[in-house]
Amino acid sequence: LTSTRALPDSTHVFRLAFPPAQNVTWKSINFKTVLTWGPAPTANYSYTDGEGPEKEPHCIKTSQTQCDLSSSMSDLRTCYTAYVVSEPPEGAPAELMEYPHTKAPRFCPDQDTVILSPSFKLEVDLDQSTTTVHITDPLTAAFKHGHRLTIRDVFGEELEYKVTYWRNKSTGKKKVTSPSNLVELKGLDRGQSYCFQVQALVRSREPHSQLGSSARPSAQYSVVVIAGAVLLPLLVVAGLIAVIVICCRRKKKEQRTEKAQAQNVL
Repeated sequence: LTSTRALPDSTHVFRLAFPPAQNVTWKSINFKTVLTWGPAPTANYSYTDGEGPEKEPHCIKTSQTQCDLSSSMSDLRTCYTAYVVSEPPEGAPAELMEYPHTKAPRFCPDQDTVILSPSFKLEVDLDQSTTTVHITDPLTAAFKHGHRLTIRDVFGEELEYKVTYWRNKSTGKKKVTSPSNLVELKGLDRGQSYCFQVQALVRSREPHSQLGSSARPSAQYSVVVIAGAVLLPLLVVAGLIAVIVICCRRKKKEQRTEKAQAQNVL
């Protein structure tokens, strides 16, 4: 079994008789943070993961080789150190005061978590001169007061978005960065097919981790096609209104005819 603890860098734990964990690493995506290690323990020992100055334990005496610490990292702006401690399995007597441990690399959630590409939608204005990219802030695994946080909630004004776009099958790419969730692109050629890609950008992070991950291009549209997708619902609504107006006029005409016929009978 395994236990994990996140401790101050100054904490000293002595290596003793149980095999220590190996390859202790962090895996974190949108603040869902998992500590992993190996190898899988035998029946003679287990792992425990702990964190904090008091060595608060997590995944106590587990036979797994990972521990989800997302919920324990309430302060996303601080850094954590974790230890994976090798100790007797559940039910076995504890013979030592301290057991062998392996220290994980220092982990800072706001600096080290990988930010996935956000989802987005495209909109073209009626004269097809401007294409607007509507970006949705990605959700994270972090919560505050019962509310699930978005990337924007965590980084605030530090968060920007980088939009890369290019004509399909072309190598020439254009890039635009914006602090807003609405990014306007001008000068796209009508009738040409374009590819779009959006990444999060946090300039307060270290240079190598400022950009979020880049997914494959999520859309390939021509300006005419996008405009058509926007205009089609409007045309449908306009058609329905026209049908309703025609029906109302016919109904009124029929009512007037019936009224005139009734008066003639009288």
